[in-house]
Amino acid sequence: MDKKSLFINGEWVQASHYTTLTSPYSGEVIAEIPAATPEEVDAAIAAAYAAQGKMKSLPAHARAEILSKLASLLEVRGEEAARIIALEAAKPIATARGEVSRTVQTYRFAAEEAKRIHGETLPLDAAPGGENRVAYTVREPLGVIGAITPFNFPMNLVAHKVGPAIAAGNTIVLKPAGQTPLSAFFLAELLQEAGLPAGALNVVTGSGRVVGDLIVTDERVQMVTFTGSPAVGIGIRNKAGLKRVTLELGSNAALIVDKGVDIQKIIPRCVQGAFAFQGQVCISLQRVYVHEDLYEDFAKAFMAATNRLTAGDPLDPKTDVSALISPADVDRTLAWIEEAKQHGAKVITGGKAVGNVLLPTILLDVDPAQKVSCQEVFAPIVLINKIGSVDEGIALVNDSRYGLQAGIYTDNIHTALMAAQQLHVGGVMINDIPTFRVDHMPYGGVKESGTGREGLKYAVEEMTEMKLVVFNRN
Repeated sequence: MDKKSLFINGEWVQASHYTTLTSPYSGEVIAEIPAATPEEVDAAIAAAYAAQGKMKSLPAHARAEILSKLASLLEVRGEEAARIIALEAAKPIATARGEVSRTVQTYRFAAEEAKRIHGETLPLDAAPGGENRVAYTVREPLGVIGAITPFNFPMNLVAHKVGPAIAAGNTIVLKPAGQTPLSAFFLAELLQEAGLPAGALNVVTGSGRVVGDLIVTDERVQMVTFTGSPAVGIGIRNKAGLKRVTLELGSNAALIVDKGVDIQKIIPRCVQGAFAFQGQVCISLQRVYVHEDLYEDFAKAFMAATNRLTAGDPLDPKTDVSALISPADVDRTLAWIEEAKQHGAKVITGGKAVGNVLLPTILLDVDPAQKVSCQEVFAPIVLINKIGSVDEGIALVNDSRYGLQAGIYTDNIHTALMAAQQLHVGGVMINDIPTFRVDHMPYGGVKESGTGREGLKYAVEEMTEMKLVVFNRN
């Protein structure tokens, strides 16, 4: 059995305690994973704290070169990386390959941003008393970044934290999700080969109550960046004190389909948005509001396309949908489906599980108060409801505790502009699904979907501090 070690101060350190990692799909044992003790977490934070000076003094071109080399190494070992993701997360291998490709892009964007960190000059003589003074700003690294990442994109969402942190000259203590630590250890191996200074990245695995809480509360950690559930994110913010905190949290992402839209053109895209990686995506298409003129045809076409999906082994290239991340999530989602049915919803396909695989499920006529609508389902479940107008759709989209991204398909430019103005979300996708994301765009939400923005340029801004310098020439 593969037995992993903690990565602290550039060295692989055997842990005091271990847990067993099993496949979400088969239940087979994959590896033994360290369960870090408080002392081991402290050692990781101490290593990152001691390495601050080395990283801050590392010139931009050197940081960019490390990130570029990392991207190249990952590209060469892309198939190995994809198999790791498929094995530990049960992500279908074709989807895992796509994640690896995006991760390569993310690190390349980070390398470019390392060279673009700059300030500005200020005309102080615009104010009385500012004469004969020269002022400029610089951006400096914060120091130690605590990164806590989820299971659903175990390489790319780690890259969205590690990449900009290195680009900005910070050091990192990374706690990956308990189900997907292998991707993080793989990253540490590649960064070591790429020439990252010892201590700049430290990977510690274990319980959120031990590892996560210590990272969040330790005064040597200057910022916490977290992707995960709102409940955990709110807890982190409450514990972090005056630390800078970036939170990328949940959503029940919605799409409006206006009258006059060509249904056949958009159905494949919508099905992909609803069921890619079993719907375990923060911006997975969960709610669809379709104009009454198109509703019946849309639901029939969506069901037909859904029924062509293949469920099964994540390592099979033909698989579209595989296991949810845990048996508990299968039980939860089946209960949510049953609850919706008891309140009038109709299941037109799916609604049952085969092992840990929840079959792609479509619900119609769902009461907005039901969990499958108002909470983040994080499963291959989509609801399709009828609306009489785009205004009604916008009201339904906004009637949510979340606000990450939303989409609208419409042929009317005035309707599109109105929706862009009125939808209360972090990003509005016109003539696309809310699941659209490329890795250099600003990404983040409002309400319980989080605070701050990711996307390399924007994450670098979050991970640096502005300093003002004023010269008095008198």
